[in-house]
Amino acid sequence: MALPKTFKRSTTSDDVLSSVDLSGKRIIVTGANTGIGYETARALASAGATVVLACRSLATGHAASQRIRDTHSDADVYCQQLDLASLPAVKAFAEALDDAPIDILICNAGSMSLEYAETEQGFERTLGVCHIGHFLLVKLLMPKLLASRTPRVVMVSSIAHQSPKTLDFTNLPYKESDYSVMGAYGQAKLCNILMALELQNRYGGRGLTACSAHPGNMVTTDFGRESGFMKFAFKLMSPFTKNAKQGAATSVLCAVHQPAEDVAAGFFSHCQPAKCTPEARNADVAKDLWERSEEWVRKFL
Repeated sequence: MALPKTFKRSTTSDDVLSSVDLSGKRIIVTGANTGIGYETARALASAGATVVLACRSLATGHAASQRIRDTHSDADVYCQQLDLASLPAVKAFAEALDDAPIDILICNAGSMSLEYAETEQGFERTLGVCHIGHFLLVKLLMPKLLASRTPRVVMVSSIAHQSPKTLDFTNLPYKESDYSVMGAYGQAKLCNILMALELQNRYGGRGLTACSAHPGNMVTTDFGRESGFMKFAFKLMSPFTKNAKQGAATSVLCAVHQPAEDVAAGFFSHCQPAKCTPEARNADVAKDLWERSEEWVRKFL
């Protein structure tokens, strides 16, 4: 995979886009109101793309859109409500979009709960938001993605996918009695990589490119906004981590790098190809996860 060797840990999203023109492209970024999602959306809009900020809160989403316009006066951005913890809300988001093609979908939004919690449909919340909600979103948007000449899907994953080492389908998603914070998060992030792999296997022949990315360890963001402890931990670690522009760089690179085949089905970190676990590269597991996920969301398709 021939990615620019000058891109590295300190590269920012603006660095990646310094000579890229995205005029005419329509891009959706989930969880774009804050952190790396916001910087991803801002950078892509600054390069000329029309960017939809898909956010759970309309108020914070509209505020984020305005901040982008304040920085880039000609930015074409707007917010549309998307609650990934509610499958009917995911369907409503997809139905509210107009019929124009979608060129790039960046599945950035995530969730991590210190205590067991469930989505509206009763799924463990971390997996429900990180994987199941995004799975339904991709399924519903696939016709608009395939209407683009060069569609891409970028799944924002994590090196946390390394644990658990394998995907236990008998305990997916976790039950309350088996719940652990990092176990649930690792399970969800493993699903993100496997989903990108299966997307490439299923739709690569129709022009779609899918890949996954690790933004960086403890990226400075408000990802832990639901927990006072997580906010404190992130603040304590912030001098040693990437800033949000650096954290967004790998997602942006995956979305725009040419030729597309350089990133197809890949896993990336620090704007370079990265190693993931054997389980994350297992095509049989990816296929099984896809079929299981289709059953979970079938009534909303």
